Amino acid sequence: MTSPYAQDGFRVGFDWAPSGAAAVPGSITAVVDVLSFTTTVTVAADRGIVVYPYRWRDETAVTYAQRHDAVLAVGRSAAGPGDVSLSPVTIRRAQGIERLVLPSPNGSTICHQLSDSGTTVLAVSLRNRLAAAAWVNARLAEDPGLKVVAIAAGERWKDGSLRPAVEDLWGAGGFLAALDTDGFSPEARAAAAAYRDAEAELPKLLHECAGGRELTQYGFAEDVAIAAEVDSSHCVPVLRDGKLTPST
Repeated sequence: MTSPYAQDGFRVGFDWAPSGAAAVPGSITAVVDVLSFTTTVTVAADRGIVVYPYRWRDETAVTYAQRHDAVLAVGRSAAGPGDVSLSPVTIRRAQGIERLVLPSPNGSTICHQLSDSGTTVLAVSLRNRLAAAAWVNARLAEDPGLKVVAIAAGERWKDGSLRPAVEDLWGAGGFLAALDTDGFSPEARAAAAAYRDAEAELPKLLHECAGGRELTQYGFAEDVAIAAEVDSSHCVPVLRDGKLTPST
């Protein structure tokens, strides 16, 4: 029996977090973590940097980075001069980096989870939502039978439970709203509608939402400003062989 949570029978789906990514399979999956994993990935892609998503920043991440001759991002608050972290500001300022291991508990974890699932994984943010949609539209034109799913990463409360993050809803909805197809699930329709409702007030709303206020409070207002560069990137990072490779 088909799971009622799979959004089966629709061409376009939407859900949240690693559990949603597992529940709603698709031919193409757009992972959206606006503050900040997928925004940081698009900034890296703009500079031609290949990103290796990884679940945790621990000793295994150190070994993983060494194996791929890559720089391992440090914690955002631990970054000093010349270091790179989940903060897109540090990527924009970095010099001489070609490969980067970028751990995060949300967007990166979902990408890592989906790497062997058979779906084509894209890193999508507000910065590249139009470019990603155009990339997908070209493939839908060739094969209308493909199913496209957007997964909003969300955040976590201190008890580990999901905190739905409205910025990820907007990012996923902005991507979905630009798809040239029909067959949206009710969940996907709701996400696209949320973006359309907020579109005229972005980036102001991004600074005012809980995630934007949190980063600003911790001294990372510039990260929010970069995340709010709507439609500024033409790169579409695609997960191939465990790494997000810049595509256009």
